[in-house]
Amino acid sequence: MSNADKGETIGFIGLGAMGSGMANNLIQAGFDVVGYDLRQDALDRLNDRGGRPAASPADAAKTADLLVVMVVNDSQVEEVLFGDNGALETLASGATVMMSSTVPASFTRSVGERLRAGGHEFLDAPVSGGFAGAEAGELTVMASGSDQAFAAAESALEAVAGRVFRLGNEVGIGSSVKAVNQLLAGVNLVTAAEGMAFGIAQGADPKVLFDIIKDAAGGSWMFKDRVPHMLDDDYTPKSAVTIWGKDLGLVLDQAKAMNMPTPVTAAAHQVVQMAIANGFGELDDAAFLKVYESFTGKTLAKRDEGKAA
Repeated sequence: MSNADKGETIGFIGLGAMGSGMANNLIQAGFDVVGYDLRQDALDRLNDRGGRPAASPADAAKTADLLVVMVVNDSQVEEVLFGDNGALETLASGATVMMSSTVPASFTRSVGERLRAGGHEFLDAPVSGGFAGAEAGELTVMASGSDQAFAAAESALEAVAGRVFRLGNEVGIGSSVKAVNQLLAGVNLVTAAEGMAFGIAQGADPKVLFDIIKDAAGGSWMFKDRVPHMLDDDYTPKSAVTIWGKDLGLVLDQAKAMNMPTPVTAAAHQVVQMAIANGFGELDDAAFLKVYESFTGKTLAKRDEGKAA
């Protein structure tokens, strides 16, 4: 019998684009999910899907056997776990925390030490797969932690993940591998926008260009996933531009601490900063295309209008 069959309670903090899908899959697997988010619409969505909204992180954690943290950055993790009305005020001794946020490995190790000192198990478990993967329960999980932490989270991981990589007992390894993923994903995303803008500026049909490149050597997962947003002129945020300011900044900070040059990441980060400076920060990250369109003066919308004429 799985933990879900036993009616295990999972506290879930952070019901954004990724967290909402993860929480829903836990509910569908039979878990009692008590979730918290700052936004009322996220709490309403959780309630509609069969979960129980909580009034605070402490409220979400007070009956939890497992607590999942899926907030944006390290300062938010600090606040929801250790701040006023934070989860650690009520989380039972022996309960496990599974942190799926993208944060520096050094911070992850610090969190693990503090949780263990308080009698809690900790699983460093960042995820990849985007909004679609979260909704489908097909995320890739890069996890490290004790055998006890893996055992406590096993049924929950089955509900949210397509693949789970066990990277060892030392927390921080998962976060380090996630940083590698974010380096490559961020660079691929920016170059997808750059390549599309380059082709459009030369007169290529953007839809045909996408059909050719998505399965060619120059394609990537990010190209295949995000360019359709560009083609649809749909910048409803599933993963916002600002996330990449944080994630590529994290990579650059970590590389600096290692005295390792990362010039390609640095160039991609500058494009992210241009997008934010131009007011695109809260748009879907396919909006990096808009940065390049401002350079070329050739846009998808104008090109399509010209064809229709």
